[in-house]
Amino acid sequence: MAVDEVKELSSHLEDVGQGNSDYYPSSEQSQLYGNLFFLLQTEPRHIATLARLVTLSEIDTLLQTVMFTLYGNQYESREEHLLLTMFQLVLAAQFETTTGVCESFAAKHAGVANDDDAYLKNVISSEINRVIEDAEQNLEINPLKIYEEIRQGLEDRGLATDEFPPGVSTEEAGQHPKVVEALRPRIAELTQIAGRFLDTIIGNKDATPYGIRWICKQIRSLTRRRYPEATDSAVCSLIGGFFFLRFINPAIVTPQAYMLIETAPTAHPRRALTLVAKVLQSLANKPTYAKEQYMAGLTPFLNELCEVGDFYDSMEMDQYVALTKHDITLHVTLNELYNTHALLRQHQHVLAPSGGAHLRQLLDALGSAPALVPRSANASLELRLFSRWETPILSDLSALAADNALTQHDIMYVEAKSILVQIIRSMPALQARRYTPESNTAARADLLFVAEQAATSRDAALVRKGIKVREMLGELSATGALQADGHRYLAEEIVRELAHLGSLRDKVEAEIVGLQDVLRTIGDYNGYLQQQLGDTAAPKSQRKNGMPVGVTVATPAQSSRQRRAPERSKVMAPIRFALAQLERDGVVCDSKIPENRRHAMVFALSSPQPAAYVIELLLKGREKPIIHMDLNLDDLLERQHANIAVLDLEYVHLSVPRLLDLLKKSFMR
Repeated sequence: MAVDEVKELSSHLEDVGQGNSDYYPSSEQSQLYGNLFFLLQTEPRHIATLARLVTLSEIDTLLQTVMFTLYGNQYESREEHLLLTMFQLVLAAQFETTTGVCESFAAKHAGVANDDDAYLKNVISSEINRVIEDAEQNLEINPLKIYEEIRQGLEDRGLATDEFPPGVSTEEAGQHPKVVEALRPRIAELTQIAGRFLDTIIGNKDATPYGIRWICKQIRSLTRRRYPEATDSAVCSLIGGFFFLRFINPAIVTPQAYMLIETAPTAHPRRALTLVAKVLQSLANKPTYAKEQYMAGLTPFLNELCEVGDFYDSMEMDQYVALTKHDITLHVTLNELYNTHALLRQHQHVLAPSGGAHLRQLLDALGSAPALVPRSANASLELRLFSRWETPILSDLSALAADNALTQHDIMYVEAKSILVQIIRSMPALQARRYTPESNTAARADLLFVAEQAATSRDAALVRKGIKVREMLGELSATGALQADGHRYLAEEIVRELAHLGSLRDKVEAEIVGLQDVLRTIGDYNGYLQQQLGDTAAPKSQRKNGMPVGVTVATPAQSSRQRRAPERSKVMAPIRFALAQLERDGVVCDSKIPENRRHAMVFALSSPQPAAYVIELLLKGREKPIIHMDLNLDDLLERQHANIAVLDLEYVHLSVPRLLDLLKKSFMR
């Protein structure tokens, strides 16, 4: 599309947007929506419950709003932890309604993982490109398709096809000698490629995103609690089903959608990648039928994936810090806003049956949800998020599961484990004991002993924790949440958590040594500055006495300017724009970004110094920017003067005149 056409189209879109201002919520409604989305963000139980109530046709839109808007800023630990807490609530409910341990939860819940594109690009993109490079390599292993390929090849060369009559079944095709001969090397090559993928994934275990590993940990914990009779292979099957089916395999099958390659692969490499994904999924889902050489590495890998710590302590602090902030904003489109409102109203009798609930009060104040707006008028809106109520938000784990009967005991279990870990780490005498009980009765005695030691200590905080966890253990036992070997599983999880966290005393001692080194360095530097000050003391005293030092000429005005402390220029924080917004404004005139990724793309503009700018293209959920470019105002003006109207940034093309206007509005005020 020509630049003039882009300008004309963007101008037309601007006119349309300006003519539909009635679609925007009023100022009062915007405040209510800010209250509502703050509540949804900080209390994940509402979205977790809603995810179970909506239909299959509604779940995709809801998940897209949750993943990329409500918890879109996953660089911030608070939003990542809240999102993971929501996943935990959904997982607990899913396990509650699952009829058997071998029923794949992952097959029923699509898209619960946040794809970490940096990991995928660094770990498996090289293997994907290695497959794509050999575009002519045919690894088809379907006997019937191979049979048809051989038959078609004979026909194309004008040879007889008597040995390959049409209309045979798959079983008959698989028994043909020529098909068997063609299959053997293809299976060997496909096995080798799948082995390379598996070796690469296992070798980069430590690079696996924390969120993915934490969800795997919850799957293992829930499986062992809900189904004590489950074997290790069955538990690994569930973990592998989630890890490969929902995280690894989508990137292998459609690498262009994850921006791992520039263009879609041709037919043969695409089929090869699909077969590789099927092999990996088969290994994960059916470990008892897999070959020993693969499972020897895969089973320990799946278990080690789960060895990560929890985040509940830091999340509670982050929640209270969020209450003190006044600059929490959220960029949401009108249709995302109104669709979420409509779903909440539709299911408010389940989400907030009590009229005094905060969610119910907000929904009653907002009234019925507006209709969805036309696509051309679906503009982005900036909401300022804040709490309407002065009382603290529900931030501890028990509160996150309030009014949620399916998951309340699961969250209580997690909180009890967290408190017991805190108690053991806070009391060195308890750390000396080895908690490896051989029976459920012994485990229960050990856990109650830890609670009793804290409840009878001299530390008031430990006393409160000991009493609380003792009551929680009693309730979990009374309700059957700790069934069969439940106490032993809880003790084992505590031991693993302690091993992962390490000794608190060792960490404090290491921090003391580090701080002492910092203090020593500061002292040395202070001594150096004192020496420099002494060296300049004599010339300064001579100046006070009116004695000239050196040769200098200075006017009174210059002297007064020199005496002033230089003022530091204020550097503005980066200004963010959604890709869709810049496309509507005509700044982005062409884009090679896949359609399913555009909603997650954000431009960040900053000006570190006058006439100097930095443009970054960010993908929500990815740590590093996809594009980073330093621009100079003089260069942009020269381009405009030379009639170079387009700035090529590889994945997107920017209109130079529109970009200059945007920079002027944003920074030249």
